[in-house]
Amino acid sequence: MFILFTVAIAPGLALFSYFYLRKEIAKEPSRTLFQTFLYGAIMTFPILFAQHVFEEEHIFSNEFIRNVLFTSGIEEFFKWLILFLTVYHHVEFEDAYDGILYGASISLGFATVENILYLLTYGTDIAFLRALLPVSSHALFGVVLGYYLGKAKFADEANKKRILFVALLAPFILHFIYNSIFLIQEVFLYLIIPFMLFLWWFGLTRVKYAHTFAMQQFKRKAQSK
Repeated sequence: MFILFTVAIAPGLALFSYFYLRKEIAKEPSRTLFQTFLYGAIMTFPILFAQHVFEEEHIFSNEFIRNVLFTSGIEEFFKWLILFLTVYHHVEFEDAYDGILYGASISLGFATVENILYLLTYGTDIAFLRALLPVSSHALFGVVLGYYLGKAKFADEANKKRILFVALLAPFILHFIYNSIFLIQEVFLYLIIPFMLFLWWFGLTRVKYAHTFAMQQFKRKAQSK
């Protein structure tokens, strides 16, 4: 059991450590990030319960609507909502890169608990595949969410609402495409590999842009003192 939990938690911890260590200026308080991780972890249970109820009650008879549209929508909406309500106005949200960390944290909280439940059900044989696909994709969806949330946080008032909407829409579209690929069994490998490469490229460029903007913010603050 200990080995299973270690294997389940390791990918999320490794991915978050990477994003956390990329920040070269003041590190975000670990307590706040841990709380955000817990929000994501706790969020897993009502979402999985809702998905189970909808499936058992045959509310969505169409597989595409149930497993792609609904699943992508509910997961990304609640990540966005929780971050907006608990973190967006927080005093410790000090620069654009903090959005990356908070987004990755809540997503990896969700992905880690989901990973534990899957490995408990199906065993550790699927651990490597889940680390490559669901866990890393959730982390990158969170990075994209956090990037636009950070951008909205420090945008002028005229653009805040538009960018906040993009913070919800962009990860939803990526998650929607990811889930859609799993329904196309015949050409799954031909689609998932280029998509994951694109997702890593897109996510890491958001990390780079956020870090550059955060450094500019840091320099402006230092010059104004």
